[in-house]
Amino acid sequence: MLLLLPPLSVAGERPLELVTLQYPPYQYQEGAGVKGFVVDIVREAFSRMGRTVHVSVYPWGRSLAMVETGQADAIFTLYKTPEREARLDYSRQTLMPQAVSLFVLQDSTIRFDGRLGQLSGYRFGVVRSVSYGAVFDTAARQGLIRIAETAASGEQNMEKLVARRFDILVSNRLGAWDIIRRQHVEGLVRELQPPVERIPSYIAFARKPDLAGVRDRFDAELEGMKRDGSYARLVSAADP
Repeated sequence: MLLLLPPLSVAGERPLELVTLQYPPYQYQEGAGVKGFVVDIVREAFSRMGRTVHVSVYPWGRSLAMVETGQADAIFTLYKTPEREARLDYSRQTLMPQAVSLFVLQDSTIRFDGRLGQLSGYRFGVVRSVSYGAVFDTAARQGLIRIAETAASGEQNMEKLVARRFDILVSNRLGAWDIIRRQHVEGLVRELQPPVERIPSYIAFARKPDLAGVRDRFDAELEGMKRDGSYARLVSAADP
C-alpha cells in the first residue's frame, strides 16, 4: 500500500488558487474553462514545478483583494506599482510584456513617429477608467492629446472608430487585435507603429508562509521556458 502513495513532497502540496480577469486573448472565461495563451504559459510553468493550479476569472478589483487578503495564492497579469509591491510578492521574471498601440482606419493619413504631442490635432477614443500606461496617461493629463470619446468597453470603442466618431483608438495591442478579429474589421483598421509604450506584467503571489520559495521556483521554470522556446511558441499563437 505504501508503494501506491505519491512522494510526501507532492502529496503534501495543495492545489494553488490563481485569480485573474477577463482579458482576451491573454486570459478569459469560456464556458466552464479558463483559456488564453498566458493561462497556458502559467499552467506549463507550474506543471514543470509539479504543482496543480486552479485558475478563476473575477472582476479585477475582486481578484486583487483576494490575493492581498490571502484568499487566493497568486494573481496575473499584473503591472508593478509601489503600492502593490508592498503587499504582494512579484515574480522577478516578466510574465508577459504588453504593448500599448494606436489604431486608425485603413484610409487614414495619420502617421506616428513615437511622439504623442505630434497628434494633438486628432481626436482620441478611450475606454472609461482604463489606464494605458504612464506615457499615454501623462500626455492625456497634460492636455497634449485630446480625448474626444469614451466607451464602456474595448468592443464599443472599436465600433466607434469604425463609425468615424474619433480618429485614433488607443489599446493594449493584442487586446485590440482580438476585438478586430471578432468584429471582422481586419480590412478597415490598421495599427500605427511604433507602440506608444511596452509595459511588463507579472504574476504576483500572496505573502503567505506556505508559499515560501514558490515564486523563485516559478521564476526558474519560466526562465527555462524562455530558453527552450516553449514560451515563444505559446506567445506566437496570439500574435497577429
